[in-house]
Amino acid sequence: MAHARISMYMPPDVDPTKAAIAYGCRALPKLNEELKSYHLQTRQKALVALCDLMHDPEYVYEAINIGCLESLKALLKDDDNLVRIKTTEVLYIMATHNIGRWATTNENREHDVILALSQLLSDHQAVCRENLHQAYKHLAQLPQGCQNCFPAYPPPASGILVS
Repeated sequence: MAHARISMYMPPDVDPTKAAIAYGCRALPKLNEELKSYHLQTRQKALVALCDLMHDPEYVYEAINIGCLESLKALLKDDDNLVRIKTTEVLYIMATHNIGRWATTNENREHDVILALSQLLSDHQAVCRENLHQAYKHLAQLPQGCQNCFPAYPPPASGILVS
């Protein structure tokens, strides 16, 4: 007869940094709630999960509609280095998609993420600044984004591509 042995070690395929996310239409609203949590580890896990999900433009669209940009904008001021780094990474990944660029540079400045990102230009974490510059690079691909990122410069003439 076999005896059950319970190991004291965690299974090798369990990542303690990832949050258990809900499936379907409840995934992003749950992560948005976790971004507003008072517990540091909960916020960190939610950001790591968001980094994975934001590679899909459909999730970016849904995240914008449920208000994740406001939550992310608030997390840019967090005291924890990892939270700021992962927040800028999520915004950088969102900016790689057209819908993400449009939402952060829309004409009515509903979210004003660009201004919030500019507060981190002198952050002491190099990775945070690198993600910030990557986000700005992608946001500047739209004429409106270029105008919002670099307000001192006039917008490019029509027909001229900004590289």
